[in-house]
Amino acid sequence: MENLFWVGILGGLVALLFAFYQSRKVMKFSEGTPTMKKIAAAIRSGANAYLKRQYKTVAIFFIVTAVILAILAFGFDMVSRFVPFAFLSGGIYSSLAGFVGMKIATSANARTANAANESLDRGLNVAFSSGSVMGFTVVGLGILDVSIWFHVLKYIFHCDANTIATTMVMFGMGASAAALFARVGGGIFTKAADVGADLVGKVEAGIPEDDPRNPAVIADNVGDNVGDVAGMGADLYESYVGSILATFAIGAAAGYGWNGMLLPLAIAVLGVVCSLLGSFLIRTKENASQRELLATLRKGTYTAAALCAVLSVPLTWFIMKDVDGANWWGILIAIFCGLAAGCGIGFITEYYTSDTYKPTQGVAAASETGSATTIIGGISVGMLSTAAPIIIISIAVIISFLSAGGTLNTNAANYGFSFNNGLYGIGISAIGMLATLGITLATDAYGPVADNAGGIAEMAGLGEEVRKRTDALDSLGNTTAATGKGFAIGSAALTALALLVSYVDVAKAEMGTATIDLSITNPAVLVGLFIGAMLVFVFTSLTMSAVQRAAQNIVVEVRRQFREITGIMEGKADPDYEFCVDLCTRGALKEMVTPSLLAVVVPIITGLILGVEGVVGLLGGCTVIGFAMAVFMSNAGGAWDNAKKYIEAGHHGGKGSDCHKAAVIGDTVGDPFKDTSGPSLNILIKLVSTVSIVFVRLIVHLSIF
Repeated sequence: MENLFWVGILGGLVALLFAFYQSRKVMKFSEGTPTMKKIAAAIRSGANAYLKRQYKTVAIFFIVTAVILAILAFGFDMVSRFVPFAFLSGGIYSSLAGFVGMKIATSANARTANAANESLDRGLNVAFSSGSVMGFTVVGLGILDVSIWFHVLKYIFHCDANTIATTMVMFGMGASAAALFARVGGGIFTKAADVGADLVGKVEAGIPEDDPRNPAVIADNVGDNVGDVAGMGADLYESYVGSILATFAIGAAAGYGWNGMLLPLAIAVLGVVCSLLGSFLIRTKENASQRELLATLRKGTYTAAALCAVLSVPLTWFIMKDVDGANWWGILIAIFCGLAAGCGIGFITEYYTSDTYKPTQGVAAASETGSATTIIGGISVGMLSTAAPIIIISIAVIISFLSAGGTLNTNAANYGFSFNNGLYGIGISAIGMLATLGITLATDAYGPVADNAGGIAEMAGLGEEVRKRTDALDSLGNTTAATGKGFAIGSAALTALALLVSYVDVAKAEMGTATIDLSITNPAVLVGLFIGAMLVFVFTSLTMSAVQRAAQNIVVEVRRQFREITGIMEGKADPDYEFCVDLCTRGALKEMVTPSLLAVVVPIITGLILGVEGVVGLLGGCTVIGFAMAVFMSNAGGAWDNAKKYIEAGHHGGKGSDCHKAAVIGDTVGDPFKDTSGPSLNILIKLVSTVSIVFVRLIVHLSIF
């Protein structure tokens, strides 16, 4: 089986070639009128300028960290000597995935608006095709990164399966670190602009969303790209790679050798093919309702998942049928669990955030009595929405564990052996959930493009029919973006569990005959749990307050321009868009450093004080609390956003009514919930795990207790 890993390189290249094909398809469409081209160029310029400055800031962190890792590796033998190089490559690939997505999104926004001038289906086709570029670039680069490192370790350094697996599980740190900077920085930028634009423009001045008179309108559209596209692409890249690497390590611990490592890679390649086929099913008709638009996206994603499930049967049989101790059909059930859990979480997220269902309609109805009840309603919906995803993930974990050969009877004679088998089932379940990431991410990345298209249609003064179509696409995009976040959070929970197990295995190997007490009564474990829970709240506080401070600066600036630039409200003078973009950029770059560094520093300090057991507690607390908090924040924010859209569609008084103003307030509260803090938490969960694995030798040998 060790000679079949070339399928990873082949699958990665297929994904990247399809992404290139889709990008060429998008670029063939026209950007529309000269005004539309000018607006699109301004958005593109602002996004490029921000990412250039962000990457310069992140590069400093990566260079310093790589030097520290190199000193620890070559000077003190405290980390693997491959880690410094893998750390840099992971960061580069993760950043590249986000950058490619941003480039195509900023090229597709005006083209989507212009295509919507012809028909709803044509607008959907352009936006979804641009999302496909992001989706298939992420999976293509992810599979290539893993495959290239595998071949380097096997054929250049001649490492065996166990060495490759335990070494590569440390490689996700670079991807996670880059993703966290991208998510936090981009999230602060986009929500500072969005909140500032809404509070002054829509609430105080009473002008429409995306009105060209609003000085923050270009910054708002730039933010959609640097936060919801570039940040999200880097985010899901590290989720994808992390799940594969963690399953590699668990497969080695279970004694499955090359077969246990080949299966997750082969399932990922199979997912590329199924996603590719599913993407051709995304079509709609003119005047389609929100339910019909959701149905066409479901058709593509569910078909890809079903096809992947069917083809996984012969693939799993072929790879695992002759492996000693492996139950191939039990592993297959674990794959099915992952696929089903992904679809289930997607549907639940859609239910709680789409304005076609009662929860979001209830939040809109709460606006009848003001902004306070709107906010209370959104918080309630977000909290309630955590129940189903947690139950779904819990069921998937238990079924995957048991079906793959695990047992919950700790007194069983073969408990240790069966435990590793069961853990492999959990790891492969995460692979199943992320298998069709290509098309799932395409539906997510579609959202910001549709949002930008609506803004360009408004600023360019396109007809009411065009704006109606772009509003329909934008509202759908809010739901698909929320669904994508739910999907990422769900996969993060499974991946984090696999990484936690990998950390314990690596620590045990490093400690030799020493025992590890992971019972809840061990004070180190208990204190670690408290620290992990605290880390989630402190991280959330830092990112929320960062948006608050940056948004306040935008509010002050927009008010100043309205007050001091004569003729701006009459449309006789142009606002200073560039200053708002620069203000958001400076605020985001300044505020993103502290919360990002927190995720790296806290697990190391905890380990040096409380030892291996303390870190296990930290990882457990961070995973459990972080998962629930991320679901709550993302779904509450999505419900507030679509409640506003529901009112703007003509319900509860429509645009300009008191209900609309209350809903806008709710939406501004929800903005940092769903686009900054919430989606950043799933990266936090995995980054603390990978940091802990990388520094496990340092923790074992230098911890106080």
